[in-house]
Amino acid sequence: MTLTFPRALFGLTVAAFALSAQADEVQVAVAANFSAAAQKIAAQFEHDTGHTVKLSFGATGKFYAQIEAGAPFDVLLAADQVTPGTLVTEGKAVPGTLHTYAIGKLVLWSADPALVDGRGEVLKSDKWKHLSVADAKLAPYGQAAKETLAALKLTDGVQPRIVTAENIGQALQFVQSGNAELGFVALGQVQPPDGSKVPGSMWLVPDNLYTPIKQDAVVIAATKVNKAATEFVDYLASDKARVVIKAYGYSW
Repeated sequence: MTLTFPRALFGLTVAAFALSAQADEVQVAVAANFSAAAQKIAAQFEHDTGHTVKLSFGATGKFYAQIEAGAPFDVLLAADQVTPGTLVTEGKAVPGTLHTYAIGKLVLWSADPALVDGRGEVLKSDKWKHLSVADAKLAPYGQAAKETLAALKLTDGVQPRIVTAENIGQALQFVQSGNAELGFVALGQVQPPDGSKVPGSMWLVPDNLYTPIKQDAVVIAATKVNKAATEFVDYLASDKARVVIKAYGYSW
C-alpha cells in the first residue's frame, strides 16, 4: 500500500523545521523603565521570527558592569546613550547596530490620585514624607530627577526626604508599596498602553528641566547569536514595535 502525504502539509512541515533549525535564544538586558514595552515587543518578535527572547531588567549602570565582567548578554537596551556608546568605543559592542530606540519622559508620580498637581508644586509642600528617586550613578532617570530638582532649586530642601532606589523599577515599587508618597519615574511605567487614564496622580516634568533621555540599543560583540541579536535590535525600529513604544509614552 502506498501512503500519500499532502503536498501543502509537507511544505508547512518543512518550513516549520527550517524555522526551528534557525531559531536562537537572544539574551537581552533591558533598562527597568522599558520593562513592560520590552515584554510586549519580545512576544511579537518571537511570533514573527521563531527566535526566543530572554529578558533581564535592571539599572543600565549595573548592566554595564556585568557586560564588562563577561555576562552573556547578546543585546543591551539602555536607558541612555552614554553606556552603549562606551561599549562600542571599548570594542565590546557592534558599532553598526547602535541606535536610539526610544526617548523617555520623566514624571513625578503618586499612587494617591489627589496628591500631585499639574505643576509639581507638591514638591514644595509638607504633604509628603518620602520621595523615591533612582540612583543617579546607575540610572539615567535618576540623573534626570537630580537635574530637575536642581533646576527647580529644590535639591537641598528635599534631600533629607529622598529614598534612593537601585533602579527606576525599584523607584516605582517604593511608591506603589507606600514606602514613599512620591517618586520620579518613567512615564512608560505608569501610562496604560490602551490610552486610559494614568492611575494615581502625576506631573509630566517639562523637557527643559533635564537632559533628553535618549535610550540606545546595541548588540554585544561577544554574542554567539549575532544574526538573531541584530534582528532583534532592528525589530525595535519596525512599525509594529513603534506602535508599542508610542503606546507606553515614548517617542523616538
